[in-house]
Amino acid sequence: MGSRYNQRDQKRKVNKIYNIAITVVSILIVIVAVSIFLSDDGSDTEKATTEPKQTDQKKKVDKPAGKEEDTDLTKEDEEEDSKATEEGTEENTEDGTDTDTDTDTDADTTDADTNPDTDTDKAEDAERVEVEGSGDGNVATTYTSESWKPVGTEQSGKHTTSFQKNSVDWNEMSKAIAHGAGIDQGNMRLWWLQNGGSSNTAIGTVSEGDNPKTFRVYIEWVDGSGWKPVKVEELKTNDKK
Repeated sequence: MGSRYNQRDQKRKVNKIYNIAITVVSILIVIVAVSIFLSDDGSDTEKATTEPKQTDQKKKVDKPAGKEEDTDLTKEDEEEDSKATEEGTEENTEDGTDTDTDTDTDADTTDADTNPDTDTDKAEDAERVEVEGSGDGNVATTYTSESWKPVGTEQSGKHTTSFQKNSVDWNEMSKAIAHGAGIDQGNMRLWWLQNGGSSNTAIGTVSEGDNPKTFRVYIEWVDGSGWKPVKVEELKTNDKK
């Protein structure tokens, strides 16, 4: 009995030792695993922390170079702007005389363009030549002009004079009469229009608006070119009113 008890007691001691050893080994394994895990996290954290610092350092190192480049570019831009300003000033100074000349020319042109009708009337007045009258006591003066030209026509073929109001021929005769009298056709009052003694001549008595001055205008037909004034009589009174 004693030997059996001793054997059991030895087995229990051995089992305890085994259990203790297993427990110790397990604890060591857990400690090692935890230490490895913590060491990995620490190294990653250090890397992550180190990289931004390096990046910041690079930025800090690069910034002064960028500033220098910006400064150089700014100086160059200022120099170019200064040169451009000086050149522009010189050009403006050189062009000053031309500008004044152009201004004077434009002013003259404007004056000429403002009153084209006035210049035309003056030219026609200068080209009018007083001629001997027909002996009519109501005629104050008789004149003609080489500047009178046919007024043009829309008609083709053989011409036939028409005294029908507002016909093509009537309107073209009115235009030629206004041209001879020196009156704006839109403001002309046609008092009388009659045959001039042949199929290609006509005579019109006209005045301008409410102006009492009256003209008797002689016109003739020019083939292919239309009616043309040939003589004008300024009347003392309107004998067709």
